[in-house]
This record gives sequence, C-alpha cells and structure tokens, in this order.
Amino acid sequence: MKRAIIIVLDAVGIGELPDAYKYGDEGSNTLMHVKESVPELDLKNMCSLGLGLIDGYNIYEKTDSPKGIYGRLAEVSPGKDTTTGHWEIAGIQLDRPFPTYPNGFGSEITDAFERAIGRKILGNCVASGTVIINELGDEHVSTGCPIVYTSADSVFQIAAHEDVIPVEELYRYCEIARGQLDVGRVIARPFKGTSGCYVRTERRKDFSLPPVRRTVLDYAKERGMEVAAVGKIEDIFSMQGITRSVHTHTNSEGIEQTIKYINEDFEGIIFTNLVDTDMLYGHRNDVKGFAASLQYFDDNLPRIISAMKDDDILFITSDHGCDPTTVSTDHSREYTFLLGYGRNIAPRSIGTRRSFADIGRSAAEYLGIDCDIKGESFLER
Repeated sequence: MKRAIIIVLDAVGIGELPDAYKYGDEGSNTLMHVKESVPELDLKNMCSLGLGLIDGYNIYEKTDSPKGIYGRLAEVSPGKDTTTGHWEIAGIQLDRPFPTYPNGFGSEITDAFERAIGRKILGNCVASGTVIINELGDEHVSTGCPIVYTSADSVFQIAAHEDVIPVEELYRYCEIARGQLDVGRVIARPFKGTSGCYVRTERRKDFSLPPVRRTVLDYAKERGMEVAAVGKIEDIFSMQGITRSVHTHTNSEGIEQTIKYINEDFEGIIFTNLVDTDMLYGHRNDVKGFAASLQYFDDNLPRIISAMKDDDILFITSDHGCDPTTVSTDHSREYTFLLGYGRNIAPRSIGTRRSFADIGRSAAEYLGIDCDIKGESFLER
C-alpha cells in the first residue's frame, strides 16, 4: 500500500533562476544566505539526505554517503507566488502569470467591491501587512472600513479587526472578492489589539482560484485513493482533489498532523505546507527566525522518517523563495530544492530539473497512476 508524502517548506529557495532579473530578484538565495547569516544553523538530517550536494552555490555539509534523492528544480510557470508553485508541484504548468497590481487596484475593481459589501475601503496600495494595520488600524476601528492591500504577488488582501468586522463576515467579504477577481488568492487578514499594538491573528484564510486543470491529487482521488492535506493546501487547491484536510496554523501543528496521517493506514498522497518560514519570517526579513524554523523542521525530520512505512516515499521541497537577507520582503524567483527518501528508493542525484512538476509526475508513477499531468519522473524504473 504505497503513499507519496510531499512536504513543502514554504519560501525556501536555493538560488536565483536564470530569469530572476525580470522579477528584481538577482542575487537571491534563501537557503545559502540564511546559513551565511546564522552559521550555527545545523541541518544535519537534511544534509544526511544530500542537501549539501545539490547543484549550485552550496555551503551546507557534504556527505560521502547520502541517504536520499537530492537535486533542485526550476519553475516553468511565470511568477513566484504560492499558488503557482504548488500547482506546478502537482502537475500544472501555467502559460501566463496571475495579474498583479503594483499601483493598487483600479476604481472598476474597488467600486464594485465596495458596492457588494456596502462599505468603503481603506488602503488600496502595495504594503506590508504588519505595517498597514498599524498605519490604518485606528481609522479602520473608528470607521468600520476594511483595509485592502496587495503585494508583489497576485493577492487581494483584506484586513479587519475581529471586534469591528467579525471573522465570518470578513470571510464573506473575501468570498465576494473571489467571485469578482482573477487574482491568484484573496486573503483574509484578521487582527486584534489596540492603537499602536495591532497584531494579526491565526485566523487568516486564503481563497484561491480552483486549479485550471486536473492535478495528481485529482487523479489519485479518482482512483479511490486518499489525498490528505495539511496546512493551507486545502485553500491553495480549493479542496479540489482532496479527500480529507486539517488546517493547521503553525509548523509544529503541521508536523504533528503529518506524522498522525503517516501513522494511519491508507493508500495515496499526504500533502503538507509548513508556512512559518514564509509568513512569520521571510516576509518580515527575520533571518534568525527563519533559521530557527528550518532548524525545528530538521530536528523533527527523524520523527517523520521513523513513522514512514516501508512503501512510503517522502519528497521535501519548496514553492518559491523569500530571501530574508535582501531589502525586499516579497517572494523571490528561485530554484527550489528536492530531497527524497524511501526505504525502497536508491539514493542519488537528480541534478537540476526543468520543472517543479517532476515531483507530481514522480509521485504519480510511484503510485501507479496513469495521468496526463506535466513533468517528467526522476524515479529510476
């Protein structure tokens, strides 16, 4: 009874892609720059699988006897956002990027949204979420107008104080925006606190577009297999192709739930997103926090591997970069790393792959799923 376990360490890139200059991301290398900034970072368990042997500039510990599959993957799809990266992992290569709004949203968008919710909005600009709630929080509390903002990614974000606009009402606003817009994600950003001390809560929720084509998740579900989603995977795929899910809020919760699923008996896919490196540290340029989050995952990796059954295969990867050592607080256009492990899988280098979709294709081949998703398997036949 085979399973493919895919764990995405959100925003952990491993060096700029050849077209990074188009995105203003020249020089980005999330994994290496974090190690350079925090030399005591010791990802010994990931290095035992082959992390230090991956192509490109690599300062992590080398090993003469790697225990896993190791390599890096380029992104075919244009963009550097969460949805694009995860969809490509699952077998979708996009031809065009989701729309972005570097100057805020046009009046045709904001007017329609205001009419639909019966309130005016504040903001309508590119901003850091932690900054804008403190800049506009008092005005929001006094007027009841939600704060709308975006970033370099294709997002329409709505922030509201939980005591001013209840979370369920905020979610309703997001559903309205989702129906009006073709951005990659509409994101609810609830916050609490008082003037000068506003903080975001853990009740964030993403409202993504449904996948434009079937993914490896759909094919697995159609075959009667289980597809268990952990973290924001359910949001990224709009529950499409998913049979069960747990929406965790921290990496510690996500790791525990992943292990819980591994300990169960079923055939199919476990797909986990661990978001702390992105949400808490990458976007805030918190290098030490980023390093600590990586260290926490590495320290718990032996528990994940020990829980695996003989026919399980594990893929550890990412969806984009978010180099916390650069001036930018946005995602970065980078290669992602790939570490694979299975008791029946021969350790080896897979070099540099053309697409994130090679993960989905490899998972499909391992599970014996015949499908037409993109990508090429890197498993030895």
